[in-house]
Amino acid sequence: MTIRVLLADDQALLRGTFRLLIDAQPDMEVVAEASNGRQAAQLARSERADLVVMDIRMPEVDGIEATRLIGQDEDMAGVKVLVLTTFEEDEYVVEALRAGASGFLGKGVEPAQLLDAIRLVTAGEALLSPTATKGLIARVLSQPSPGDLADPGRLATLTPREREVMTLVAAGLSNDDIAERLFVTPVTAKTHANRAMAKLGARDRAQLVVIAYETGLVRPRERQG
Repeated sequence: MTIRVLLADDQALLRGTFRLLIDAQPDMEVVAEASNGRQAAQLARSERADLVVMDIRMPEVDGIEATRLIGQDEDMAGVKVLVLTTFEEDEYVVEALRAGASGFLGKGVEPAQLLDAIRLVTAGEALLSPTATKGLIARVLSQPSPGDLADPGRLATLTPREREVMTLVAAGLSNDDIAERLFVTPVTAKTHANRAMAKLGARDRAQLVVIAYETGLVRPRERQG
């Protein structure tokens, strides 16, 4: 399967650089470019993109609002958003994750890391790195404003095992890591995570992480090393 990528950034030079890198891969192609968030949301739908590489700071409509527009559109339920940011924008990253982003990378990322991230996020995994920034996200998500606090009761539909797997997903563990920790197969670990996502209405594992912190299932001091 060829991954259809949409590049959303107001810097034409950066878009051009990413296009050259991505189009050189046998399993992905750039289907469109957007210079602002409004275009990004429109093109994600019209070009049937699988993943949007989304800058946060763009004119007219920023990347956070564009991510929210994509996430709220049922016709784009399968579209993933990979946010590009800098460490100085950590709070924007938290907003982007709440809006529906599946992960983020710093703009200084190595080419191979960007390509790996595109494949990872398209496959449905969460990309919440690097570790230091993940820690900041954990702290912010665990202390939302009173109006944003998710109801812990929504976790009542989960089985004990699904809660356990959700906790490990929030700690940043992969299916293989979870399988090793719980003495199950990776397929079983993925099944429990998928069931938790379905019950909670989470688009992907990144949203499962958000819910885990906002409901109080996981707190920063409980993060797995």
